[in-house]
Amino acid sequence: MKAIRIAIDGPASSGKSTVAKIVAKNLGYTYLDTGAMYRSVTYIALTHGYQEDQVDLILNELAKHPISFKKLSDGSQQVFLGDQDITLAIRQHDITNNVSWVSALPEIREELVKQQRRIAKAGAIIMDGRDIGTVVLPEAELKIFLMASVQERAERRYKENLEKGIETDFDTLKEEIATRDYKDSHRKVSPLKAAEDALVFDTTGVDISGVVQFIQEKAEKVIDMD
Repeated sequence: MKAIRIAIDGPASSGKSTVAKIVAKNLGYTYLDTGAMYRSVTYIALTHGYQEDQVDLILNELAKHPISFKKLSDGSQQVFLGDQDITLAIRQHDITNNVSWVSALPEIREELVKQQRRIAKAGAIIMDGRDIGTVVLPEAELKIFLMASVQERAERRYKENLEKGIETDFDTLKEEIATRDYKDSHRKVSPLKAAEDALVFDTTGVDISGVVQFIQEKAEKVIDMD
């Protein structure tokens, strides 16, 4: 049985992370949350008040306090910046609303892509993000692009935020998701788009188990191929 690389891309709240974690657990694969990596760098920028023209300072801070992940017994992951647990901090509104400009900085993307490729080299890994199949792992054996309506994605994120105790206005959240879609798909560096050989799956009206089943069936076919 061969170890493959699975790339799952899609816009905010399309279900990427949720299903990627489940499929990774079912296959015994490693899950890498690339979105959390960009959120971590955004946390650095906001915490220190760094602007777009201070990329060197952001990268220096990242080098001093590298991003790492710790897998918990329930399958979830903690995100650390150096020895600081920032798992919940990077899910706050200010991070969400600023991650687009930080992740669009070429030097930031170059550094994080380098780290992501190094981690993926051995295979048996699932990564989700916005440019995994197009830029980070263009040679991935399986590429999936998930999408869903803005309304449904806003409802999903609203529910997630409430469960985490994050106060949220639904209409504002819906507007933020639509705005982020535009920013991510129109940025000059690594814009959000499906790879030419990706399997595009609209998850509107499809529950998590349905999406997991779709991806896992495709993955098992590729893994079992001679």
